[in-house]
Amino acid sequence: MELDDLDGAVAVFNEVRPRLMGIAYRMLGSHTEAEDLVQEVWLRWQAADRSTVQNPVAYLSTAVTRLAINASQSARARRETYIGPWLPEPVDTSADPYLGAERGEALSFAVLLVLERLSPTERAAYILREAFDYPYDELATMLQSTEPAVRQLVSRARKRIRAERRTEVSGSQQKKLLSAFVEAARSGDLAVLEQLLAKDAISYSDGGGAARASRFPVVGRDRVAKYHRAFHDRFWVGVTVEFGRANGRAVAMLERDGVMFAVCTVIASDDGIDEVLWMMNPAKITAVSAVA
Repeated sequence: MELDDLDGAVAVFNEVRPRLMGIAYRMLGSHTEAEDLVQEVWLRWQAADRSTVQNPVAYLSTAVTRLAINASQSARARRETYIGPWLPEPVDTSADPYLGAERGEALSFAVLLVLERLSPTERAAYILREAFDYPYDELATMLQSTEPAVRQLVSRARKRIRAERRTEVSGSQQKKLLSAFVEAARSGDLAVLEQLLAKDAISYSDGGGAARASRFPVVGRDRVAKYHRAFHDRFWVGVTVEFGRANGRAVAMLERDGVMFAVCTVIASDDGIDEVLWMMNPAKITAVSAVA
């Protein structure tokens, strides 16, 4: 296969595309922005002098990583002015081979939320090492750094993630807790809500100014339980719920009049539900679908 030939360039790019999409999504937490970034890499690949490229996978992976670091810096600035809490854009990994093709590390909502608090370079080092198993010498080249410095970046990121995460329950237990939470929230059963939630539970609602949602996190078991009971007799009218999977975990997809308007999931540990995540920004819930 000749890289100088456009057909050869297309074939190579399509083969590497799942990896590029996986890197970009984990860096940005946005399926839409990741697609834009991969498209930018394709345009650069078309225009590049491909006869000088000895390792197309390394070349393309480096390109998307550096673009993602720059995009992350811009995204951080945008999120400072984002209306209300910002949550990662859910993706259905069972339906999207681009994301499901690689190791699942750094894909869960819990990890993505912590990654968002790391510097873009720390985030890139952690993702490339943990999710894609790049050796440190390659990471140093990709990040224009030294191997010891990259080891420090990965080490700091691992410590930060361990410090800020509780050990999550199994996937089946998380789905049971999510189902029970949705049922209790819908019925307004305060006692059950309090029983399901951890003492320091937090509820985040991402409406992005495009949907009615709380603009501040609701903190504490009692407040979160009362918050969800307060609007149960209005919010759930005419709503149908289907359960699917996003980012490797169960999610509840809420529809009204045949239109999905919210995706809800929970992050849970042995203490109960630690975080309730409501994704309600219409622009951010298009990449998930129901899974029987």
